[in-house]
Amino acid sequence: MRNALGLMLASVVAAVVIAGVWFWTSAPRADAAPPQTVAARPAEPLPAAAAKLAAKDDVAVTASISGIAPVAALAAPGPAQPKSTCANPDALGVSRVVEIDTSGGPGFGFEHFKQIDFLTDKEVVLTFDDGPWPGNTPAVLKALDDECTKALFFSIGKHATYHPEILRQVLAAGHTVGAHTWSHANLNSKKMTEQQAKDEVEKGFSAVKLALGTSPAPFFRFPQLEHNPSTMAYLGTRNIAMFSCDLDSFDFRKTSTPDKIVQTVMGKLDKAGKGIILMHDFQKHTAEALPTLLRRLKAGGYKVVQVKAKMPVQTLSEYDEALAKELKLPAVSSRPVSSIVQTVSQ
Repeated sequence: MRNALGLMLASVVAAVVIAGVWFWTSAPRADAAPPQTVAARPAEPLPAAAAKLAAKDDVAVTASISGIAPVAALAAPGPAQPKSTCANPDALGVSRVVEIDTSGGPGFGFEHFKQIDFLTDKEVVLTFDDGPWPGNTPAVLKALDDECTKALFFSIGKHATYHPEILRQVLAAGHTVGAHTWSHANLNSKKMTEQQAKDEVEKGFSAVKLALGTSPAPFFRFPQLEHNPSTMAYLGTRNIAMFSCDLDSFDFRKTSTPDKIVQTVMGKLDKAGKGIILMHDFQKHTAEALPTLLRRLKAGGYKVVQVKAKMPVQTLSEYDEALAKELKLPAVSSRPVSSIVQTVSQ
């Protein structure tokens, strides 16, 4: 009995000793610094953190003609986007992409507009008028694709309705599509009324939209570069940017040849040092000259700038509807294509 009571007393004493040792070693001492938590650590400044993320992820920055700097924000990472590849290791490519805010109808191209100059030395913008056209436009697209570069196309509305499939190829290849009136009428003609000029502009954009199946860029070029003051003012109210040029290839002349086109463009470009180049994908000689011209640009150290719009053009419904009626198109269906047309054999 005594032995059992002695063992119990010894166990209690041992437990009290162990508890005291634990309390002594675990309790905070008066001279000890409080433990530091994650929240108490000095945070790294946001700009530096954002810069590290940008450097790590190799984030590309798109220039904005509107002059408004993009605001950096941290967000949950989305799915990785595949980078575009180019089969030509020595391709001309695209040096940078600019986005244009067309509010108020800004003008570009020193031939007529001298206020906005967004190109630096040795930079060019490739532009093509009057398409789409069979044979010639696809050949232009191939030449551009071979050099992995991009251009800006100003389509004639009528041509867009003739060959919508070709214009869709232009857009699918990543190029920018604007408008060049409905019928390539001279809007500065004395016989042209303000209403007729407006109709040419709006019907042209509606036709390009109809062909593409989506709204084009709010970019417009006057036929023959004949700028009409009242039409320019109207384009401003519609927030449509106007493009003239810095260098005219004169590829539309009857005496034009592929060699002459290359010589004309490179001769003017070497003097100016940069510029918006005017060409025509409607012209066969231009399509034939383009592969050589692009190689000459590369050899001369020139770089291509791709031009995009901040927002697509907002076409006017009355012109969309009138054009659909004129072309005798069926009423637009709200049903998805998959519910109307299905592949039953392949």
